Amino acid sequence: MPAATTDQLEGAAGALGLIGGVGLTEVHVYAQRPAPDGRYSGCPHVHAVCDEAYFVLRGTGSVEFNDLTRGFQTVGLSPGDYLQFPPMVMHRLISDGDLVILGIMGSAGLPERGEARIYFGADIDADPRRFDELMNLPRAHGLEGALRRRDASVAAYERLMQLWRDDRGAYFAELRRFFTVHSEAMAAVRETFLDQVRCGPLRAAETVRQRIGQLPAFADEPRPVEVNRRGDGGRGAPTALGMCGVLRPLVSLEQLR
Repeated sequence: MPAATTDQLEGAAGALGLIGGVGLTEVHVYAQRPAPDGRYSGCPHVHAVCDEAYFVLRGTGSVEFNDLTRGFQTVGLSPGDYLQFPPMVMHRLISDGDLVILGIMGSAGLPERGEARIYFGADIDADPRRFDELMNLPRAHGLEGALRRRDASVAAYERLMQLWRDDRGAYFAELRRFFTVHSEAMAAVRETFLDQVRCGPLRAAETVRQRIGQLPAFADEPRPVEVNRRGDGGRGAPTALGMCGVLRPLVSLEQLR
């Protein structure tokens, strides 16, 4: 089945019924060809409000972090490792060639609605038309477009890493500029994000609160068991071309009969 872009799956990215209102995605980090720095990797990007976690399913690699407190850090990844981090930490996944992770988002649907931003540098951030062109490369050109978008991001990221090595003040100033640009843009869609959270994690928490409150009684009603199967030809099968790699997002659940 041909890969979709994440925005093509956006309509299915609402409250999916996953426990706790989380989002789950199987991520195959881009390894079709190296990025400009010679590494197999995804795009450096940042989330405005979402917590994120990785559980390593297969392969080895690392994740690079950039934040305003610690600056640049690298963490190695091996099968069975679990790692979580807050928003406003720019991150980039790097694969040794076959890194597959389970990505866990704290609030399902927010990244699909623009809550994450890829790093392309100050010049691109100042040119909305060029930024949109780069973001839409996967939609226009499929996997090749996704790799071209990744390459543009990593080329800009290399310049940021040069600042980390040569001029820490300029590095932190550029990181703060990027975070500020994204935060200001996200403030304009605050209500959209709040609506998504209300129908996802807040609804899930309220359901558990009600269950606790009615103990020792319990609701005498059907309690469905639900499943999302790989490769069954249903809505759970499509892949997407995301910021980090080729994705298999859980976009639907089917009740067992």
